[in-house]
Amino acid sequence: MDRNRNLEAIKEKGKVWDIAVIGGGASGLGVALDALSRGLSVVLVEKADFAKGTSSRSTKLVHGGVRYLAQGDIMLVFEALKERGRLLQNAPHLTYNQPFIIPIYSFFDRLQYSIGLKIYDWMAGKLRLGKSRFISRAETIHRLPKIKQNGLKGGVVYHDGQFDDARLALSVAQTCDEMGGCMLNYIRVTDLIKDETGKIAGIRVRDELDKKKYSIRAKMVVNATGVFADKILQMDKPDAPKSIQPSQGIHLVLDQSFLGGKDALMIPKTTDGRVLFAVPWLDKLVVGTTDTLREKAKLEPEALSKEIDFILETAKAYLTKAPTRKDVLSVFAGLRPLAAPKEGSTKTKEISRSHKVIVSESKLVSITGGKWTTFRKMGEDTVEQFSKVTTQSLSPSTSAQIRYHGSTDKPEKGHWKGYGADAYFIQKLITDNPELGKLLHPDYPYTHAEVIWSTRHEMAMKVEDILSRRMRVLLLDAEAALEMAPTVAALMAQELGKDEKWIENELQDFEKLANKYILK
Repeated sequence: MDRNRNLEAIKEKGKVWDIAVIGGGASGLGVALDALSRGLSVVLVEKADFAKGTSSRSTKLVHGGVRYLAQGDIMLVFEALKERGRLLQNAPHLTYNQPFIIPIYSFFDRLQYSIGLKIYDWMAGKLRLGKSRFISRAETIHRLPKIKQNGLKGGVVYHDGQFDDARLALSVAQTCDEMGGCMLNYIRVTDLIKDETGKIAGIRVRDELDKKKYSIRAKMVVNATGVFADKILQMDKPDAPKSIQPSQGIHLVLDQSFLGGKDALMIPKTTDGRVLFAVPWLDKLVVGTTDTLREKAKLEPEALSKEIDFILETAKAYLTKAPTRKDVLSVFAGLRPLAAPKEGSTKTKEISRSHKVIVSESKLVSITGGKWTTFRKMGEDTVEQFSKVTTQSLSPSTSAQIRYHGSTDKPEKGHWKGYGADAYFIQKLITDNPELGKLLHPDYPYTHAEVIWSTRHEMAMKVEDILSRRMRVLLLDAEAALEMAPTVAALMAQELGKDEKWIENELQDFEKLANKYILK
């Protein structure tokens, strides 16, 4: 992807795009992908970096939603399981089949979870990732060496998907770019353009890097801004009621030795009725999540002390070695864009996790709710509105069959897997210039070559883009990310033609950000 080339495309006089998408997270990328699969022209703008918000802060699961099954949301589970299967087929370099174990401490639990997960298997049909089954106490301890053994009767194993969310977003953005989409990060929408009848005719935007302004005309504008959807709805109609209720979910990242083994732990009932996961991810352990209503949507939400305590307390009840605040390598928070509840209700479990497509009087199309697993289906349902909005006919969607950029059935091992087929080209940079094979940090496998590659080909514009989303170091080990930052900034500055002042500003910005991920 080449940002400068894409900027030229939005300068073209008189051009009218079929669809302009606001938002470069999971839902916006799903819309762009589906529209391009039908031969429509697409421009997508994101005010920060692709997946900067909620879409890079998930629990890293591609799942049907075991707990939605418990809540009786059968159709959502069917849809998610189908999409889970497609995602694992279309992005084998970014997804894994992850076995989960529910520890069983009573006969009733064994019965309840064995039956529930058999239904989950059956619903997945031929897209099933593996059979669920009861395992003995001895096998449970062998597979989860650090699980509390007092009263343990055994475990129920089931399978779900696991993925690298930010790199999947990037891979989809690159796929859209290759299909002719105009993908742009760091472009903020400042206003909506309306025609003389008050119908939406495009967007006004500002480049956040050089402050230049542009007008983009489009037949249909899609608001896919997640927790920020209300901001765009209020641009359309200043007195629009609040439609989004942000709910915060936090994750703590620990050394994998706290759980041991390669299986994930699923705790089906915590003290406040939530599900808690401890999932091996990129050689660390991600533990979460919470569900805390927040008043305001923030681009960089911060974990509350009570949320951190809740996760540590719950983990302590199940693990032989209790993790403490000192053991946390990184803490990250994301906001779910839940549909706002009816007056007087505050229970997040009353708020549906399924997605909704809304068309306003002015023909602004908004996609709200949903989750990463169903991002493609959300896109398809949104693009279906194109005929109603424009009265033009629409070709059938073919997005379910598209394999994403870098897709390969034989990805390399280790951290190279996330680059898929691109790993070969990065390694060739090192062959041509062995200096680029230097590590950015003695404890991690990331090289100088990857910084060069991400800056040249993955539209990384800031140090944060590399350390948080191209490599996931900020989420894996915030202190290590801080140590890598000066080298990353120097390499990027060389590539982008930036001066010492740019490096200084970038390092200040990154330090401020990284400190939010470190538990004091």
